[in-house]
Amino acid sequence: MKEKLLKKLVNINNWRMRKISNRNFLIVLAFLVGIVGGLAAALLKGLTHFIAETLQNDIEWHYKYLLYLVFPLIGIFLSVLYVRKFLKGKHMDHGITPIIYAISRRSSKIDLHNVYSQIFTSALTVGFGGSSGLEAPIAHSGSAIGSNIGRFFGLSYKEVTMLLACGAAAGISGAFNSPVAGMIFAIEILLTEFSIPAFIPLLISSALAAVISRVLYAEPLFHTAAIEWKVEALVFYVLMAILVGLFTVYFSKISTLIKTGIGKIKNPYNKVWFSGISLGIMIFIFPALYGEGYLTIQQILDGHFDAIVKNSLFSDFKDIWWVVLAYTILTLFSKSMASLLTIYGGGNGGVFGPSLVMGGLLGFAFAFGVNQTGFIQLNVPNFTMAGMAAALAGIMHAPLTSIFLIAEITGGYTLMVPLMLVSSISYLINRSIMKHSIYTKVLAESGDLISYENKDRTVLSMMKMRYVLETNFVELKPEETPKMRQSDIIHSKRNIFPIVDQEGKFLGIIYSERLFSILLGEENGRDTSFSVLAQKPADVLLETEPMDVVMAKMNKDDVWILPVTNKEGKYLGFISKSSVFNKYRNLLVRQGQYLD
Repeated sequence: MKEKLLKKLVNINNWRMRKISNRNFLIVLAFLVGIVGGLAAALLKGLTHFIAETLQNDIEWHYKYLLYLVFPLIGIFLSVLYVRKFLKGKHMDHGITPIIYAISRRSSKIDLHNVYSQIFTSALTVGFGGSSGLEAPIAHSGSAIGSNIGRFFGLSYKEVTMLLACGAAAGISGAFNSPVAGMIFAIEILLTEFSIPAFIPLLISSALAAVISRVLYAEPLFHTAAIEWKVEALVFYVLMAILVGLFTVYFSKISTLIKTGIGKIKNPYNKVWFSGISLGIMIFIFPALYGEGYLTIQQILDGHFDAIVKNSLFSDFKDIWWVVLAYTILTLFSKSMASLLTIYGGGNGGVFGPSLVMGGLLGFAFAFGVNQTGFIQLNVPNFTMAGMAAALAGIMHAPLTSIFLIAEITGGYTLMVPLMLVSSISYLINRSIMKHSIYTKVLAESGDLISYENKDRTVLSMMKMRYVLETNFVELKPEETPKMRQSDIIHSKRNIFPIVDQEGKFLGIIYSERLFSILLGEENGRDTSFSVLAQKPADVLLETEPMDVVMAKMNKDDVWILPVTNKEGKYLGFISKSSVFNKYRNLLVRQGQYLD
């Protein structure tokens, strides 16, 4: 039955390829991706909140402190168990970084299991109290939907990439009910250079996902409306943006440290114990760390400024302003630790949501603290929302996404000017110090990031050495002589010969010009072994060297071709500038299609 259905689908697709152009069919598939992406977003939100409500309902508050110690541990453990037991032999990545890597290195291919695995594991992680966000997993799930639909219908790399971006846009749009922010996220993070036609499929997918998600899960992210901002408060928005920008630098740096530290724990279940117990203790002290953390932000936006302390161990001091301020700052830094422990400890989630929460807490702390001085009275909810935008812009290097996201979830564009200001300042501070966002830093360091500032290096970094390695050379043994291999030398189409011993170890090279000179009697050596005649090449390349380093070596020594060995010194072949230039040209054409 399954084979018959698949065969029918293949026949239908073959008919479609003859009758409908890929450009027009892409619009149809954008509708499909938007609908499925919206369903996935609604499913993830519904499942996560069902788990959270099931665990929390009908339990007395003072018992919940004890449960907080074990719930996050259970959630992370179940996520790791699912990956190890049900995804045997399959690799599962977390966050936005693997999506960018798929575009750069995997021809926009994302494994099919990510469609459902991202939803299931992130719902377990966050539903049980893991301190991370759902937005990155749903963007990953949406990207997998777009990628696999595009590949199933035999579309080109450019078109598959577009559908992948449509899926990510649908995921963000469905998660936040913010179609404009979803579209801009896809453009700003995934399609870093684009043309106007790219808007159409993204608009369709993003809008449909928002509609589907709203119909199936109507609960908005925040219940709030921005109040008109005052000109005299503008300088304070600038000061807050500077603080948030510096905090995003701190968060980016501590992310690397925690990832490296937890990475030293090789056993995945030991990571679960370490991160789960640490997270439980932190949530016990700071209950606002439980889950996504949006509830705390909502209470602040509603004007309940003492809510962050009210349900904690320090609830008796909720009326003391400096306790509220100090506790908020401690919660802010604890949130940064908790979210990273959740993600790198084995849970599935992203920093998208935590960025909003941390920015909101910092914006609240700033405005609340300034108000206590009596110098000026700032609108705390407005600063809370502006802080959310600033943090997102700095951490993700996505100022446009942050501006339109906050504008949409607050129901209007009243705060547009402050949002533009704080997002720009925070982004510039982080970019000036970190250069790359938390999503792209690892890819940039490994050479796997598409960069339009240094296109030559980017295209070279996309090359795999095995794809430009040439192996059709006549190998000469060290004990052999030109006379013994005369026929092979004459009929060879190459002008260079590697000399390789019986174990395959590379010993040297000899050029055809010298061999012909010897064979024609112009030079002595017809009976001289190749071990004596061997010449040392200008350089020897290792198979692990990146292509930009390879080209630098060739240019330095002004050579056209160099031998390649493995780390044991065994001969593998040659790399020539001709093969590199041919591959370079093909990759440029491919990038050009991607940007159309």
